[in-house]
Amino acid sequence: MIRIGIDTGGTFTDVVAVDDATGRLAASKVPSTPADPSEGFLAAVRKALTLLDATAGDIAVVSHGTTVATNQLLQGKVTDLGFVTTAGFEHLLEIARQSVPDGYGNSYFWVKPPRIVPADLVHGVGGRLDADGAEVRPFDEASAREAARRLKAAGVRSIGVSFLHSYANPDHEQAMRAVLQAEFPEAAVSLSCEVLPEYREYERSMTTLVDAAVKPTVSSYVSRIRERLDALEDCADLEDHADLAQRRRRIPFYVMKSNGGVLSAEEVVRQPVTTVLSGPAAGALGAALLCAHAGFDRILTLDGGGTSTDVAVVLHGEPAVTTEGGVGGYPSKIPMIDVVTVGAGGGSVAWLSPQGLLKVGPRSAGADPGPVCYGRGGAEPTVTDAHLVLGRIPEGLLGGEVPLDRAAARAGLAGLGDKLGLTAEATAAGILEISAWNQANALRQVTVKRGLDVRDFLLTAFGGSGALLSCRLVDILGLRGVLVPPHPGNVSAFGLLTVDVRNDYVQTYVRRHDRIDTAQVTALYAELEREAEQALDAEGFAKSEQVFKRSADLRYFGQAYEVRVPAPDDDFDAVVEAFHTAHESMYGYSFRGDERQTVEWVNLRVAGIGPIRRPAIAEAPARETGKPEPAGVRPVWFGDEPVQTSVYDRSALMAGDRITGPAIVQEYGSTVPVHPGFACAVDRWGNLLLTREGPA
Repeated sequence: MIRIGIDTGGTFTDVVAVDDATGRLAASKVPSTPADPSEGFLAAVRKALTLLDATAGDIAVVSHGTTVATNQLLQGKVTDLGFVTTAGFEHLLEIARQSVPDGYGNSYFWVKPPRIVPADLVHGVGGRLDADGAEVRPFDEASAREAARRLKAAGVRSIGVSFLHSYANPDHEQAMRAVLQAEFPEAAVSLSCEVLPEYREYERSMTTLVDAAVKPTVSSYVSRIRERLDALEDCADLEDHADLAQRRRRIPFYVMKSNGGVLSAEEVVRQPVTTVLSGPAAGALGAALLCAHAGFDRILTLDGGGTSTDVAVVLHGEPAVTTEGGVGGYPSKIPMIDVVTVGAGGGSVAWLSPQGLLKVGPRSAGADPGPVCYGRGGAEPTVTDAHLVLGRIPEGLLGGEVPLDRAAARAGLAGLGDKLGLTAEATAAGILEISAWNQANALRQVTVKRGLDVRDFLLTAFGGSGALLSCRLVDILGLRGVLVPPHPGNVSAFGLLTVDVRNDYVQTYVRRHDRIDTAQVTALYAELEREAEQALDAEGFAKSEQVFKRSADLRYFGQAYEVRVPAPDDDFDAVVEAFHTAHESMYGYSFRGDERQTVEWVNLRVAGIGPIRRPAIAEAPARETGKPEPAGVRPVWFGDEPVQTSVYDRSALMAGDRITGPAIVQEYGSTVPVHPGFACAVDRWGNLLLTREGPA
């Protein structure tokens, strides 16, 4: 049976397929179709089947990383959204949280996220619970019906419901849903008690509203893919078409979640907010697995695409996870892999500021019209144009399937350079330098700003443009080196085949450690595990396969932030000890042994995991005699003048091979420039390891 992973990006849709019977692996790309991403998705499925000589009937599962929800939020396309909250708290979104993003030197101090719901679409409903979930005032059904009717008359498509303290008692929110189903059944509804049952009403409300906002879009997108997959299965070569209805099998379809797991598409539609960082999460997980095989456990991942670059940190094989993320300025407290995104992809546009300074990104030329060299009408030079003019990439992407016009790229760069008093090549070099520093700053955000020394890490570069600036990043950051895995342009798609089914559950429980009810905590954990078990049962996992991981958010009494630590058993004192250790590691100090500082429990968490079979990673063949020979030579600019540079075909390199810069290593979907002073070695798994050996 064939398992397929598909990652939809802004420029290309990546696909990796593995045949479980033979171990054969196929990796490829097709152009993305921004107008309808499901078209590119289906084209990727068909290409995978062609490469493996398979049919739709051979597909065991399709896993997908999507940016549909992410793009909707990044583009600010949040409309026709209503909000129902506790009467008296209608201004919750205005109060929000206040932050100082760039210090006190700006002309402004307080910055708030964009308003996600207009004030006239916010309605209060009577009723009140206290912090323990006890009813103070009963649910007011009359005001609930009035709110539902007003929202229907206003033409909203989706509604977020967030009442005070619903994390402790969901009854009032569930009653509100019953009213909405009766008065406004066509609306998509999200309840905070289901989306994020934890305290802090602003973050809970915003996360619920984000879920409601993307629900119609994600539902429509997943439905289109589901229909296309079903049609593909209908066309499978069955022996007897007469009994098609009886024999028809729906191809299992999973969607990547931001937390590092996958979930069936049918379930994702019910909780779409969990997909807001779907694609980047898959890349970080795929890179983590590949690096673990290679023997590295402290890595930085850099996923360079056509529109942006995503970076993350991996320690001991596990990407860092956060609940303090967000997309498009909208905060979201769902668990997600801690990814920082910067607009520094291959399609990032170079432009001049009003002061006449050269800038790169975050605006992108995208897939259509794309960079100038695509010849599709793009008029603004991009990072890809700069690489092409300097000879860093060939005059055709995807093995020549996408031809590039070097003369057009040079003309575009020359036009920009005239305004700067620079040649086309000098302008290109400046664009790449700015892009490299943009990526370096993103890598600093996931390391230095989190108390980690960036020099302790190996960079794993992947994605279509991920490895192009890797040597420069080594010099800027002092990295240990760079690992470029096989098929780097498809690591995110590969990652989709390596992740487990996973659901996260949370219950707020704010108590000082010396006052916790251990029996109650044990019971709450057991209830969360029952919820996780029910979800895994529905996904078809046997009881013996199911894995449950407990954790807890703790803080020192009086703090406004928490630290998450494992809570594997009922040894609660050990959990507190783990908190002291984690706090000291993250912030440089702890209050272990200080009786004046009490530890406070905040949230209890359980992750329910259904393990899946991971693809085997084959060893690369070793060279028995001779040394690698270049496939050709071309002039490449690494400095002020071009140098004749050997160009190697990566498919011809073998384990143990070693080449020195200047050199170019090319393969389908990706190119690795090896700068002067760097060496490139091939390890037993076929990874390229770049290290500096000469002067910078």
